[in-house]
Amino acid sequence: MPAPKKPHGKILYLLIPSTDVRRSAEFYEEVFGWNIRETGDGLAFDDSVNQVHGRFTTQLEAVENPGFVLYIMVKDADETEQRIVELGGEVTDPADRENFDILGTFRDPGGNLFGFYEMKEGDEG
Repeated sequence: MPAPKKPHGKILYLLIPSTDVRRSAEFYEEVFGWNIRETGDGLAFDDSVNQVHGRFTTQLEAVENPGFVLYIMVKDADETEQRIVELGGEVTDPADRENFDILGTFRDPGGNLFGFYEMKEGDEG
C-alpha cells in the first residue's frame, strides 16, 4: 500500500500578534472555541477542528491595513459579533444576511483584522 500523500499548500500555522497573550488566548477560546495550551514558547492554539495551529506573540505588531484577511468559519454570525464585542474586540464590518455569503470583519483585542464567515443553510454541498 502506498504511503499517504503529505498535504501541500494547506494553511497550518499562524503567529498572531498580541499586546497581551493571555487576553488574546481568552478571546479566541471564548469566541471561536479554540483550544489554548501552554508551550515552551508561550500560549499556543489549535483551531476548533484541530487543523490550524499557532501561537500568540508580542514580537510582532498588528497592522492597520493588512495585505489579506483570513476568515474564520462560525455557526452564527450574530452571536459571534456579540461575543467579539463582549470580549474586547471590535466588529469593523457587520455581517449582512441579505448577501449570498454571510461574512463580516473584526479586530481582535490586539488590533488584528480577521473575518468571520457563516455558511447559509443549504450551502453545505
